[in-house]
Amino acid sequence: MQHNVIEAISTNALSLTLAFLAVFVLAWLRSRRVSFGSRVMIALGLGLVTGMILHQTQASYDSLKTFGQMFVNLIKMIVMPLVVAAVISGITSLAQPEQLKRIGGLTIGLFLITTGLGAAIGVIVALLIHPGSGVNLSLPSDFKAREIPTFWQVLLDLWPLNPIDDMAKGKVVPAIIFALFFALAMVGLERKNPDQVASVKNFVQSFANIMYEVTKSVIRLTPYGVFMLIAAMSASYGWETLLPLMKVIIATYGALAVHFLIVFIPMIIFLNRVQPLVFLRKIYPMMIVAFTTRSSYAVLPINIEIMVKRLKIPENIASFVASLGTAMNYNGCGGVWPAVVAIFAAEAYGIPLNWTDDILIVFVATISSIGVAGVPGPASISTTVVLTALGLPLEALGLVLAVDALVDMGRTLINRTGDPIIALFIARREGQFDEKAFYEPDDEALTSTMSAGS
Repeated sequence: MQHNVIEAISTNALSLTLAFLAVFVLAWLRSRRVSFGSRVMIALGLGLVTGMILHQTQASYDSLKTFGQMFVNLIKMIVMPLVVAAVISGITSLAQPEQLKRIGGLTIGLFLITTGLGAAIGVIVALLIHPGSGVNLSLPSDFKAREIPTFWQVLLDLWPLNPIDDMAKGKVVPAIIFALFFALAMVGLERKNPDQVASVKNFVQSFANIMYEVTKSVIRLTPYGVFMLIAAMSASYGWETLLPLMKVIIATYGALAVHFLIVFIPMIIFLNRVQPLVFLRKIYPMMIVAFTTRSSYAVLPINIEIMVKRLKIPENIASFVASLGTAMNYNGCGGVWPAVVAIFAAEAYGIPLNWTDDILIVFVATISSIGVAGVPGPASISTTVVLTALGLPLEALGLVLAVDALVDMGRTLINRTGDPIIALFIARREGQFDEKAFYEPDDEALTSTMSAGS
């Protein structure tokens, strides 16, 4: 055993030394309060340089592959308990407000529909651009190719049989469906006898909060995981295989732009029945904050304020839709991004997908957006759920995380732009939209603008 350890260290001396230096730099940057996105981008650069050095010297990089796989395994570890707990706690907590009976179902339905459309657009744009073509990655040694099932078999496989067994086998969709049934049963029983479900509800909420903290801990390791994965990949394949990651950025922003033009603009025109340019001019401060901060929670104060002061939406509807949207409305993170990454992974690893897989991407992305409500790093979790459901290698997620900061600006902008659009529709439907005031000049200053980015 001692001999094996010494041999492993000696053969990986260069890779371990470079990894230690990179980890030290990334840790120092964190101590200097350098932003998370910047550290991920720096990790990408360090990984590229390290990988090129190892590739040119033909030095062993087994240590980097091992540490990178450990990071991937941590992501796998949190998915199932996190999603199940989040779905149950999210639905049971949303079922309490009186507003949910009147507008909650419609609001959530619109969130899911627009997310599903985002996933469909992501699939179509990615199939046109082919973000994974030319990458030609080798499949992990433990990867097993799936047999392509019939449509009816796909439908049957999505349905839960034994929830414990489904969760143990990593079947995400059946676990989510079981969680939906469980949550709805809790809601129904709570109306009859709240005491009977109080202890279970408190336990689920506490467990979900604990899983959120676990998730935060894993997400904090992303710069280090990105470094290990990128370094190992570039050491194995060289610089030429990393250039196609630019296609992932192009495909993502292309799909986000299409979503904005063919989903949001028609909603403004036909559902809200207001002039799009006037609407966009009123909400543009929120869009700028969303794009620059890349934080939905930072956007929430100015989002509500713009809805009330500029769009003339009643505060109760604005607060409800904006708050719920911050937790559940992820057209970019939960719709477009997982679809693009799934197509990238399939093409990069040479795994064929058929039209039933494309439908499955849209379906899983849509329902998994419920499961990541309020979860740190929703894009990563949603993408993990989609890749797991399709049986695609999760290593692909580690690779695209390197460009996550670049695409997250556009994703967050799309995520939050949907909130005021849906809130205005709800207000008009409820007869509480003041259209005359909407077209009046905006005299009131926005007080949230200065603090939104902090």
